[in-house]
Amino acid sequence: MNPLLRFGRSAFERWRRMRDGGKLPPVTLGVRTAVFDGDKVLLVRHTYMPGWFMPGGAIDRGESGADAAIRELREETWVEGEKPVQLAGFYFNATKYKSDHIALYVCARWSAPRGLATPNMEIAECGFFPLAQLPEGTTRGTLSCLNEIAGESPVRETW
Repeated sequence: MNPLLRFGRSAFERWRRMRDGGKLPPVTLGVRTAVFDGDKVLLVRHTYMPGWFMPGGAIDRGESGADAAIRELREETWVEGEKPVQLAGFYFNATKYKSDHIALYVCARWSAPRGLATPNMEIAECGFFPLAQLPEGTTRGTLSCLNEIAGESPVRETW
């Protein structure tokens, strides 16, 4: 990760904790979306944190999980997902906050009329990768979720 971005992120976290009297933030809700093209999966690498992930982000106020999954997919990759998307799992993530929850959706119907997203302020790279040859740095959570979707491991409750 870029040292300046890492410093900025940690400074922001310290400021927010001081502002909130040292309390953890309220429950956060996020989504990740699994998109497959045959034996390949769509992954993104962010500019502000290391690793390869399935596209995703926060669920906005007043937005359903399915709508957030489709919106984040479009924003991060330019892939246009179609409903219905299938909820594949709902996870508790204790890696950053003690109140983070992630809904994982599988989007079976999609198109990429503009191609895949080009690098920008948030996304360094995105692409479809063979499941048997995922890029170095694919996160443990992403690997576990892909194994669950494939039926190779039981669905767990934590990210």
